[in-house]
Amino acid sequence: MAGHSKWANIKHRKARQDAVRGKVFTKVIREIVSAAKQGDPDPDKNPRLRAAIEKGLSVNMTRDTINRAVDRGTGGGDNENMEEVSYEGYGVGGVAVLVETMTDNLNRTVSEVRHAFTKYDGNLGTSGSVAYLFTKRGEITFNDTSLEDEVMMAALDAGALDIENDGESLMVITEWESFGQVKDALNAAGLVSDNAEVTMSPSTTAEIDNVEDAEKVMKMIDMLEDIDDVQEVYSNVSFSADVMAQLEQ
Repeated sequence: MAGHSKWANIKHRKARQDAVRGKVFTKVIREIVSAAKQGDPDPDKNPRLRAAIEKGLSVNMTRDTINRAVDRGTGGGDNENMEEVSYEGYGVGGVAVLVETMTDNLNRTVSEVRHAFTKYDGNLGTSGSVAYLFTKRGEITFNDTSLEDEVMMAALDAGALDIENDGESLMVITEWESFGQVKDALNAAGLVSDNAEVTMSPSTTAEIDNVEDAEKVMKMIDMLEDIDDVQEVYSNVSFSADVMAQLEQ
C-alpha cells in the first residue's frame, strides 16, 4: 500500500487544520465523554477511552479539556439519548467507505450521510456490505525509518503484532486493546511517534488512477466528515503515484 501512507498524511494534516476550527475538538470530546460513560474512567483500564484521549492529544487538545470531558462522562447526564450507528457504502471506483456516527436523531443522520454518498456518485449500502473489509487495530507511525531496529525491539516486547516499513515510514501495528501499552513502552524507550491512533484498517485497497474520480472520493469523504453526527470516516482508497502528485499540487 505505497499510497496509503501519503493518503494518511493528508488526512492527518486535515485533522489538525479542522481542529483549529474546533470541529474535531467537538467530535473528540463527544467520544471521550461516551467512552468514559460506558466504561472505566481510568484510561489504563478502558482501551476505548485511551484511544479517544490519544486522538485528542494528537490534535493538541489540552489535558484540562480532556479531563473535563472524562468528568462529564463519569458524572452522567451527557449523551443520554446518543446512539452509535455505523453506515456502509461505496464511492466511485468501488471504494469502500465505513462511517461511524454518534447521534440523537437517526433520521437526520442517515439522510445527511445518504446525501453525501449520492452527491458524489456513491451508494449507501446495507449493514455488513463493507464492514467485513476492515479490522480495528492500533497504528503507531514513525517517519524516521532508521529507527526500525529500536522500534521493533521495544514494540514487539510490549506486545505489538507487527512492524511495517514502506521505505518512507515505520508503522507499528497492535491489537486495538493493547494500543496504549505499546505506545507507553515506545515512549519509555524514548521513541516518540509522529502519529498514533486506533483505526479501522482495510484488508484490500481500491486504487484510483484518475484525478476526477480521486477528487470525487475526497470531496465525498470531506462532506461526510463535516456532518456533525459523524465521528469517523474510514475508506480503502489508494491513489496512484500520478494522481497523488496532482492532488498535492
